[in-house]
Amino acid sequence: MKTKVKNSSNEPNIEIGIKANHRAAVVKMLGQLLADETVLYIKLRNYHWNVEGIHFQQLHALFQEQYTVLEEQIDDVAERIRSLGHYSPGSMAAFRELSRLKESDNLGGDGVLMLQNILADHEMIIQVLRHDLEAAMEEYKDAGTSDFLTALMEVHEKMAWMVRSHLR
Repeated sequence: MKTKVKNSSNEPNIEIGIKANHRAAVVKMLGQLLADETVLYIKLRNYHWNVEGIHFQQLHALFQEQYTVLEEQIDDVAERIRSLGHYSPGSMAAFRELSRLKESDNLGGDGVLMLQNILADHEMIIQVLRHDLEAAMEEYKDAGTSDFLTALMEVHEKMAWMVRSHLR
């Protein structure tokens, strides 16, 4: 039986058919995604708490529905990073540094501004996912992560559609 030795990141050697440098590149993409998802999650919580106006109940429920979905996705992304043999970022400082999304204040409770902001974030994440799922497969030979990102993209596409429908 082969003994597993520790590598420089204090993780066991991972022998899953993906080169270590390819796993590191995929983990870098996943870390940014984790940060983006976390910033969007916090933004949705903020909007859920602070939305006002005639459509309060609908938007309050929509934001809650979306942050509930993201909560599970955040956990899945972090666990995907761990399954590839790396530690997951887990601090707000790391998320702020890694995220491509910008934080938001409460926007004065304006539901339309909140929806526009959320839609832009979903669309940006969809574009990143579309790029990264292809890179995971083609450049890094990681079909598992490519499939994983495809599923996440589909969830964001549905959430973006819901937000777009509210804006019409």
